[in-house]
Amino acid sequence: MAGVRLNGVRKDFGAVQVLKGIDLDIADGEFVVFVGPSGCGKSTLLRTIAGLEEVSAGEVTIGDRMVNDLSPSDRGIAMVFQSYALYPHMTVRENMAFGLKLAKHDKAEIERRVDAAAAILNITDYLDRKPKALSGGQRQRVAIGRAIVREPEVFLFDEPLSNLDAALRVRMRYEFAALHQRLKTTMVYVTHDQIEAMTLADRIVVLNGGVIEQVGAPMDLYEHPCNRFVAEFIGSPKMNMISVTLVEATATGAVLKTAGGDTLRAAVKAGGAKPGDTLTLGIRPEHLSLDGPGEAIHGRADFVETLGNATYAYVDIGEGHDSMTAQLAGSERPKSGDRLELKVPSDKAYLFDANGKAFQRL
Repeated sequence: MAGVRLNGVRKDFGAVQVLKGIDLDIADGEFVVFVGPSGCGKSTLLRTIAGLEEVSAGEVTIGDRMVNDLSPSDRGIAMVFQSYALYPHMTVRENMAFGLKLAKHDKAEIERRVDAAAAILNITDYLDRKPKALSGGQRQRVAIGRAIVREPEVFLFDEPLSNLDAALRVRMRYEFAALHQRLKTTMVYVTHDQIEAMTLADRIVVLNGGVIEQVGAPMDLYEHPCNRFVAEFIGSPKMNMISVTLVEATATGAVLKTAGGDTLRAAVKAGGAKPGDTLTLGIRPEHLSLDGPGEAIHGRADFVETLGNATYAYVDIGEGHDSMTAQLAGSERPKSGDRLELKVPSDKAYLFDANGKAFQRL
């Protein structure tokens, strides 16, 4: 196994700078997930680690080797792509063994590795089938098995679940987590799905516009986002954002006024902000309630989704704001058009300055 270090990694495509000086240390045996919106550079960053893209500046180190000038086959990595890319005329066994045959491993070693990988992935019974006789999840297991047999120091996954249906993605998330527990190998995983990131990662790397916004454990990013971008990106449904005016900053938090005249409180240190400043209040949908603690923000339910275990109310609070989303208990059933008082607990509120930087929570 080996760790990965990125030092000042930059990637330019002509005049377009896609990666803008990435510094990151990935520990030996760690499961790290890159997330971010389309075009943020996450797949490009993965490909620079793999050697499929040449870095424009900086250093990529795997283990104790600087690998900038090494080919992908010499970097000790194995990569699994969004597309399974299986040979349709070969059996599962032949697909998994193909790379080892090209590397001229002896037959007994190839059989040992293929059988071991098939056992790990529960596809031993499918070794003599061809890809057309497999389901999507089984094909993805074969693609992973083809990587496992190489016994790499680092696994790289580029959106491997995006071609699967929702139910199968849930199952495969569990299987990826179990695979990491069994192999104890460094894994770097790219996805646009923050739920995958939250459930799989030891640490999440949030990318935006070719730079790293924040790195941390999933719940650290969820509970302590460093800025508005991370706060909105991590969490589903995403965090509500409300424009507010600072009335007073006290030792116990900030007193705020909405455009609609509601007074709210946030348990944050609003250091540097002055009364009258326009700030942004953030509150997650699951922290809003109809009868909990905190001051209320008033609005009208535009649309209500009843899902059994939860009720989602989309609430118009006026003054040009987008609808707020409130995730309520499934037993609560407001109707479209109802006037609602959504309670905002001060200890669950976030506050961001005009540049989107988060104020420290108390």
